Amino acid sequence: MKKVLLIILILTSLVVLAVQLKPVKKAVHTVVASNETPSLVNSDSLTITSRVNTPIGYKRVAYKSGSFAEYLRNYKLKPFGSKIINYDDSEYFWQGGHIGILEIPVPKNGLQQCADALIRIRSEYLWDNNRKNEIGFNFTSGHYCSWIAYAEGYRPKINGNKVTFNKTASANHSKANFYKYLNLIYMYSGTLSLYNELESIDDTNLHIGDMLIKGGSPGHIVMICDEVINDNGDKLFLLFQGNTPAQSVHLVKNLEDSDISPWYDLKKDATIPVSNYTFASAKFVRFK
Repeated sequence: MKKVLLIILILTSLVVLAVQLKPVKKAVHTVVASNETPSLVNSDSLTITSRVNTPIGYKRVAYKSGSFAEYLRNYKLKPFGSKIINYDDSEYFWQGGHIGILEIPVPKNGLQQCADALIRIRSEYLWDNNRKNEIGFNFTSGHYCSWIAYAEGYRPKINGNKVTFNKTASANHSKANFYKYLNLIYMYSGTLSLYNELESIDDTNLHIGDMLIKGGSPGHIVMICDEVINDNGDKLFLLFQGNTPAQSVHLVKNLEDSDISPWYDLKKDATIPVSNYTFASAKFVRFK
C-alpha cells in the first residue's frame, strides 16, 4: 500500500512540474511582435514625407529636386489630429479615414471638390516653378482652356456643348486672377474631363503625381503623393484626396490593411477602398 501511495505521489509531482514548465510561445511571440512593429505615423511631423515612415524592408524611391514628386512629398500638413473641414466651415461627418490634412485653403464657394483640389495643386506647382504656359485643362465638353489665354482676357461663351473663346477682358496676369481662372476650371471640368483627357498609365509604371480615377457623376479621384520600394521591386504608395462637398485635402488611411496603413499596394484590376469611396472599374492617369 505504501508503495502504491509513493508511486501516486511521484506521478502527481511530475504532472505539476510538467504544467509549470509548459512552453508559453504564443504569449512570448505576441509581446515580441508588438515591440518590433514600429508606428508608421509620426504625429509630431508637418510634411507628408516626415509624417509617414517607410515599412520595414522598403525605402523611398528617389526623385529629382524641384520635381512635382518632391513638391508633393514635402507638402505641408496641419498639426496631427486636425479635422476635415467642409467649405462652409462645418466638420465633415466622418473623421476616421485620414492621418493628415494638407495646408491648402478650401474656398467658400464650394467649387473645389475632389478633381478640383488636385487640379489646384498641380496648377500651383506649375505657377511656382515658372511653368505657367503649361497650365490648362479641358472642359467636360472637350474644349481646352489655358491660363495664358485667360490671362490675356479670353473668356468662354458656353452654349450647351458649344464653347467659343473671345477677348472680352483686359489682360491680367496676377495671382488673384489666376485663382479666378481656377474657379472657372472647377465649374466646367471634373473627374469625367480628366478621365477622358489624361494619359492612361499601367499599374506597373506608377509614380508620385499619378492618379487613380473613376470618371463620372459622381466619380472620384485620388493622387499618389509618396512611393517606396523593396529589394524585390514591390512598391507601396501614399494617397491624398479632396472630396464632395468641397473640403480639406487629406492624406488617407488604408482601412483594408492596417499592417501597412497608410501605404497602399495599388493594382489596376483590384478593388481599392479609399476612405469613404471604393474604386472598382477605375484607371490610373498622369498629368501631361
